[in-house]
Amino acid sequence: MATAASLPQDGLPATPESVVVRFAGDSGDGMQLTGGQFTLSTALAGNDLATFPDFPAEIRAPQGTLFGVSAFQINFGSREINTAGDAPDVLVAMNPAALKVNLAALKPGGLIIADTGAFTKRNLDKAKYDTNPLEDDSLAKFDVLAFDISEKTIEAVKPFGLGNKDALRSKNMWTLGLALWMFDRPREPIHDWLKGKFKSKPEIADANIAALDAGHAYGETAELAGPLKQVHVDPVPSDPGLYRTVTGAEAVSLGLVAGAQLAELPMFFGGYPITPASAILHHLARLKEFDVTTFQAEDEIAAICAAIGASYAGSLGVTSSSGPGIALKTEAIGLGIMTELPLVIVNSQRGGPSTGLPTKTEQSDLYQAVYGRNGDAPMPVVAASSPGDAFEVAIEACRIAVEYMTPVMLLTDGYIANAAEPWKVPDPSTFTPFPAKFLDQPNDGDNFLPYKRDEKGARPWVKPGTPGLMHRIGGIEKHELTGNIDYSPDNHQRMTDLRKGKVEGIAVPDQEVCLGETSGKLAVVGWGSTFGPIHRAVDNCRRAGLDVSHIHVRHIWPLPANLGELLKSFDHVLVPEMNTGQFKTVLRDQFLVDAEPLTKTSGQPFQIAELEAAIGKFFDGIEGNEGGQVPANDQQLPSTEA
Repeated sequence: MATAASLPQDGLPATPESVVVRFAGDSGDGMQLTGGQFTLSTALAGNDLATFPDFPAEIRAPQGTLFGVSAFQINFGSREINTAGDAPDVLVAMNPAALKVNLAALKPGGLIIADTGAFTKRNLDKAKYDTNPLEDDSLAKFDVLAFDISEKTIEAVKPFGLGNKDALRSKNMWTLGLALWMFDRPREPIHDWLKGKFKSKPEIADANIAALDAGHAYGETAELAGPLKQVHVDPVPSDPGLYRTVTGAEAVSLGLVAGAQLAELPMFFGGYPITPASAILHHLARLKEFDVTTFQAEDEIAAICAAIGASYAGSLGVTSSSGPGIALKTEAIGLGIMTELPLVIVNSQRGGPSTGLPTKTEQSDLYQAVYGRNGDAPMPVVAASSPGDAFEVAIEACRIAVEYMTPVMLLTDGYIANAAEPWKVPDPSTFTPFPAKFLDQPNDGDNFLPYKRDEKGARPWVKPGTPGLMHRIGGIEKHELTGNIDYSPDNHQRMTDLRKGKVEGIAVPDQEVCLGETSGKLAVVGWGSTFGPIHRAVDNCRRAGLDVSHIHVRHIWPLPANLGELLKSFDHVLVPEMNTGQFKTVLRDQFLVDAEPLTKTSGQPFQIAELEAAIGKFFDGIEGNEGGQVPANDQQLPSTEA
C-alpha cells in the first residue's frame, strides 16, 4: 500500500504544491466546525487557501442517512489558490453515509480516513451498503486508513467523566488533531479557541483539548507503516501585512461598516433570517461600536421598509436577503427608487425559484437584480467575485448609493457567503471618503425643491425636521421639482427619463482584462463567484499555448463604458455562469456580441476541469460544439443519489 506522501496516480507528492482535503460526516458530527478550525490553522501556517462548506438544508436530518451528510472541503497550498479544488486528495469519512456520498469525488489513489466505530450494521443499512466497504475490495484503488476513532475518543476523554454520548461529541476534535499532525499544523491556536468557546464550561474545553491532543499523538507515535505519513506544505510567498481569514458574509459586513464610515453616516441594518444571508445580520450585530443598529424584523417587507425609513431619517439603510426574500422586498425596492433614497440591498443568491435549494449556490438572480421590478425602475447592480473582494464591493455599493441617492443591489451567492480565504486587511487611509451631504437651507432662492438635481442627477438629501425644508415623499409619481403628487403624462415621462438617466450616468471604472490580452481568439467573461475556476482554467490553458483571456465584470449595471469594444476585439466570447445564461443575454442585448453561454445549474460551482474542457472546444477545429450546459456532476460534492 502506498503512503500519503507518495500516493499512486494523482496522489500527493512528498512536498505538494497544493492539497485538497474533505471532511465529511453526519450533520451532527461537527464537520463545519472541524473544517473551520483546520482552516484557521492552515492560514496561520502561511498557506493560501479556499474553502467550500456544503451541508444539507434539513435542520437535522436523521442520523446516519445519506441526505444528512455534511461536508467541508479545503484546498490549500504554497501557490495562489483560487478555488476549493476539483477533487479531494484526502477524504475523512466519519460514517458509512459520508463515505458513500463523497467517495466518487476522491482522486484515484487518494487517502480515505474512516472511523470503523461508526461502520455498524445499522449505519451500513442506512447508507444502503450490502457489505462493509472497509472489509471488501471496493476501495482497492484508494489508500485506506481505517481505525476506531470513536473508541479512541472515548478513551481520551475518560478522565473527564463524560458518558459515551457526550464523549463522542469530541470525536471531530480527535480527527482534527490527526489532520493537524498529518499536515504539520500547530495545535495551540485550537487550544486557545476551545478555552474561549467553552469558557463557562472548562471541563468541556479540557475534554475537547484532550481529544485533539490524542488524535495528534496518534499520528505522531503510532509509527504507521500504511497510508498515513506527515506531509509538509510550504507557506505561500505573500506581501507583508496583517492577514486574517474571512468568509464572504464577514467581508460584506465589514465592507458595509467601512462604507458607512467613509460616508460619515450611522448604519441601520434591517434583516430577516434566511439562508445563506443570515450570517450578515449575525456579524453586524457584533459591530455596534461602529454606530451600527441591527433590527431583526418580523418579515422581509418590514426589514426593507425599516431600512428605507432609516435612510429617510439620515442613516445609511441596508437590508439583506436571498432570492426568495428579495422577491418579497421588490415593491419596497421600487419605493426606494421612487423616493430616491440611498439603500444597499445584499442578495446572497441560492439555487432555484421559490425556496429552491437553500444551502446550494447559484447565480440565477441576475435578471431579478437588473430587471425584476414593476415599472421602469433602474437600479445599479454590483457583484463580488470572492470572499475578500466582497469587502471592496460593499464599499462601492455604499458609495454609489450615497453619491447618486439610489438603492443599489450587491450580488453575492452561497459559495461566496460561506467560503473562506486569507485576506490582507487593507489600510483604511487608502480608501477615499465620500461624506454624505445633507441640505440644510433652501436650494431655489427662498424655496425648497426636493427633486432639484445636482450634476450627477441626484436629488438633495434632507433630514426630517430641518427648518424650512418640509417636503412630502412616497410611492406615487412626483413632480420633477416640487415633489408634489403629479401623474400627468409629460411629468411621468420626464421623471422616468431622469431616473433612468441618473443610473445610466453612474461613473464606473473601465473594464480591465484580468488575465491575458485585450484582443485575441477567445475571451472568457465571468461575473461573481465564477472568478476562481475561470481564472485558474484560463491560466492553465494559456500555459498550454491557447489564445484565451479572462475578463471579469464587477459592475453589472450600468456596465463599463468600454466593455462593448473590448468584447468585440475577440473572435469569440464564452460566458460561464451558474444559471441558464442570464449575463450572456445582457451582453448580447447591450453590445450585440455573439456571446456563447456555458451554463451550470446543479447547485455546485464550476470545476476547473469543466472550464478547461469548454475552452478547448474553441481550439479543436470542430464547428458548433462550443458552449452549452455543463452536466450535473455527482462526483463534485455530496449527492444523495450517489
